[in-house]
Amino acid sequence: MTIRDIPVRTLSDEPTTLADLLGDKALLVVNVASRCGLTPQYTGLVELQKAYGPRGFSVVGVPCNQFMGQEPGTAAEIQEFCSTTYGVDFPLLEKVEVNGEGRHPLYEELTQTPDAEGAAGDIQWNFEKFLVDRDGKVVRFRPRTEPQDPAVVAAIEAAL
Repeated sequence: MTIRDIPVRTLSDEPTTLADLLGDKALLVVNVASRCGLTPQYTGLVELQKAYGPRGFSVVGVPCNQFMGQEPGTAAEIQEFCSTTYGVDFPLLEKVEVNGEGRHPLYEELTQTPDAEGAAGDIQWNFEKFLVDRDGKVVRFRPRTEPQDPAVVAAIEAAL
């Protein structure tokens, strides 16, 4: 089984996989939160979606409330906030845990990937990013790395 085959649920609670939801697109999987100092990164994520979506790319937002309770909303509240405040039009998955005993299987796999400094393991904070190319290769970017950072853009370009 690959990362794309791990069972996930959409924000509207529909069972799926990343493969079924998005096919063979390059994916930027991001744990997101509505009440975080990094929440303005949604703007950059929406811009990436607009710029690269037509070329076979998609952002995938994964709400998480594990970091100081910064994503407390219901699925409907999260959807409303994202679409109204930032114009999010990329897929959002159900709210999950990304660390600890309740870590979602998707994040069990993703967190095995080291970042640029060679550190794997737990998610540090909201807005940690994982680029998954069409072949399943994963590149990890820590939370403070902005969506338009040259390293992120170069990785997306290479994945397309």
